[in-house]
Amino acid sequence: MRLSGKVAIVTGGGSGFGEGIAKRFAEEGARVVVNDIDEAGGNRVAAEIEKAQGQGSAQFTRADVAANADVARLVHQTLERYGRLDIVVNNAGVTHVNGPMLEVSEALFDRVFAVNVKSLYFSALHTVPVFRKQGGGCIINTASTAGLRPRPGLVWYNGSKGAAITITKAMAVELAPDKIRVNALCPVAGDTPLLASFMGSDTPENRKKFIGSIPLGRLSTPRDIANAALYLASDEAEFITGVALEVDGGRCV
Repeated sequence: MRLSGKVAIVTGGGSGFGEGIAKRFAEEGARVVVNDIDEAGGNRVAAEIEKAQGQGSAQFTRADVAANADVARLVHQTLERYGRLDIVVNNAGVTHVNGPMLEVSEALFDRVFAVNVKSLYFSALHTVPVFRKQGGGCIINTASTAGLRPRPGLVWYNGSKGAAITITKAMAVELAPDKIRVNALCPVAGDTPLLASFMGSDTPENRKKFIGSIPLGRLSTPRDIANAALYLASDEAEFITGVALEVDGGRCV
């Protein structure tokens, strides 16, 4: 059990990559707080984890990661229930539909940056003091290959993920003396609820185009991303910090 005795928060855990990460962590012994704004999805994932791993292995907490008070409550409730916090996976994310950059509304631009970037600030505000008090911790930010090798039509989303990567590296350097490791995952597109928006529309032609850009010849899966997150969260990665790990089938080569 690579995460035995550890407590993890996984934001955006009600579907997609977050669901995969939450379930994989629980399989390896972690007690997982599944966070999402989708109550149905979050409750489903937590219930499935409890059924598979046993009572007390998961709980769902609804919180908007772009709201300071919500993130504060998320961390507080985790500490109240489990008494500690070891791992935070800042996975929740949104995008705009693939299309001309000037057609993205200001409101949508603000939401993309609030969820994908400002949430990292709120997370740090409420988790770093906990980790410092405990003598260390692990933060994993879900970025994207979009922050490394941008696709046209996703300008503002690309920018938000580029910010997440830079923030990850800067946090890693500043928090290293506190034994707090900070890393990022950079997945290529996967068959998740955001896929249709990334492609503009989910058609066989668009899927073929996206898959054609991936040397290993397929989209990513939640399990792919979860296995990478598990490594970064485990003690095996105790000397790994500031990394933007490409989980992309060769997309960024």
